Amino acid sequence: MKKTLLLLSILFSFKGFSQIHVGANTPLYVKSQVLYVGQNINLAANSNLYLRNNSQLIQGTTSTSQNTGTGIISLYQEGTSDNFDYNYWCSPVGNTATSTGNNNFGITLLHQPTTAIASTAATILPIGTYNGTANPLRIASHWIYKLTNANNYSQWVQVGTSTTIAPGEGFTMKGTSGSDSADPEGTGIVNNPGTGAQRYDFRGKPNDGNITVTVGSNDAATLTGNPYPSALHLNAFLLDPTNTAATGIAYFWQQDKSVNSHNLSAYRGGYAAYAPISLASNGIYTAATFKSYNSDGTVNNNPPTGTSPAVARKYLPIGQGFLINGTSNGVVTFRNSHRIFYVEGNSLSQFEKQVKTLSAKTNTNNGDNTYIPPPPPLTPYFKLNAIINNEFTRQLALVFVSEATDGVDRGVDAKNMDEDLPNDISFWIENGNYVIQGLNFDVSKKIPLCAKAATTTKFKFYISETVDFDSEQPIYIYDALDMSYHDIRNTPYEAVVATGKFTDRFKISFTNGTLGTSDVVKSKFLISQDNKNQVLKATNSNNEIMKSFVLYDILGRAVISNNNLGAEQHFSFSTSGLSSGVYIATFLTDDGAKITQKIIISNSGS
Repeated sequence: MKKTLLLLSILFSFKGFSQIHVGANTPLYVKSQVLYVGQNINLAANSNLYLRNNSQLIQGTTSTSQNTGTGIISLYQEGTSDNFDYNYWCSPVGNTATSTGNNNFGITLLHQPTTAIASTAATILPIGTYNGTANPLRIASHWIYKLTNANNYSQWVQVGTSTTIAPGEGFTMKGTSGSDSADPEGTGIVNNPGTGAQRYDFRGKPNDGNITVTVGSNDAATLTGNPYPSALHLNAFLLDPTNTAATGIAYFWQQDKSVNSHNLSAYRGGYAAYAPISLASNGIYTAATFKSYNSDGTVNNNPPTGTSPAVARKYLPIGQGFLINGTSNGVVTFRNSHRIFYVEGNSLSQFEKQVKTLSAKTNTNNGDNTYIPPPPPLTPYFKLNAIINNEFTRQLALVFVSEATDGVDRGVDAKNMDEDLPNDISFWIENGNYVIQGLNFDVSKKIPLCAKAATTTKFKFYISETVDFDSEQPIYIYDALDMSYHDIRNTPYEAVVATGKFTDRFKISFTNGTLGTSDVVKSKFLISQDNKNQVLKATNSNNEIMKSFVLYDILGRAVISNNNLGAEQHFSFSTSGLSSGVYIATFLTDDGAKITQKIIISNSGS
């Protein structure tokens, strides 16, 4: 008997079904719509449910999946990587085992589309073969890995061709070389235009219901992702009050696609961080800092130039993978209540693609049945960029949330996943390094930064972006080396940092503390350098009690120090052993006031 193709057209009123049975002779074709099923789906043997042209499937069950049958659902997703670069994935389908519920996934379930309903199973290349191709679609199984509860690089597990990727487990996969001009949907979008945007046809049983993912304590990393054949409200998942075993932050791998090599030492990539902040917020995203690697997985001490583009993440598209960190041994759960119909390519949903500019509207119908939620209130923030040795840029985001504390807040403060970089800058919260920090704005606060340098390193600070933050409010970098304030909202500030780790040198400030410094003590306390006699002198006319004296070189290293100086009228310190250069003399009074002055030491004797 000839099969009849049922074209299903559903109005955007979310008209749906309590449950669906798809028979072998009545395949279902859904185009540019959302298919909502209140309960379970039965896909009879040899039956087909096609989701095409951004169609999505949402189900309403509130517990574990009861989907049955050995038929398949078919849906497309495009990667963004060529044969040298990784995407992080999470499958919306599993294999078609007869058991009820969700099943494991493997790359043998991926196909190359040929027409709107037909496809050819991808050829799976054996481990040891590195380069996939677009036409015919050949996938290099060598690069299929997963990661669970990991604390180091060696814990990546190679999956290869096996069907052992559990529902909700993420996996890595490199893309393809070449091109494929087939346009199966007739939309003008081909399978692969030759840029690495490879289209894959996922065919299997649709994932549904509660999907649990194991996480571990002490920030152990787990690769997961959107496990459903619909968009995922990422904020809802990350902030779900039952998911407190994780930090509430998602991390996305991004790679420098200009590097064409399979050698680990040539890789350039890093993790972008996404903090949801609140259910309604569009979230805060900090770009990945590209770094390079040695062959053993350690970071190369000469990281290259580069910072990744910003990507919309609130409504996560089908197939997108990401990392989460655990706070305790336990599980996090994806639920149908986290699913949403939101078309990829709109302003808040991307699979590493450029944003299609659409303004948010208050209605739910954008003319093409695209769901555009009402715009949320803006979350004030600004981004601080630090160019490090003119080699790469570290991006930090300071977010102003009235409920945030000065400590670590779940779903707000994002740890630095690349903290093994030899030269870096980050927020310093509870003795940890963070790239996103949330706090309640207070003009008197000083926010500490942690600077580290494997060798003498130059940092150039500037503000790259402000959103809903007072345009008249200055933003300063305070440098404790010379107690100076620098308005980086208007002019970048450059500083040189000596080898080491410094958690109290740089701070973000909203007031210029030098403007309130009393000049009385300074006028009666004079510091001078006698280069002829190689002595630093200080005159203390008011007999102020001095607790300490420290002389710093321009890199911030203490080269002379002395404590408990007392209330002498004159102090002198030999500088005979010091190199010529600029130094910072710092005296600390008994009541905590600091007196600093820049001096120049010359060994010429003049």
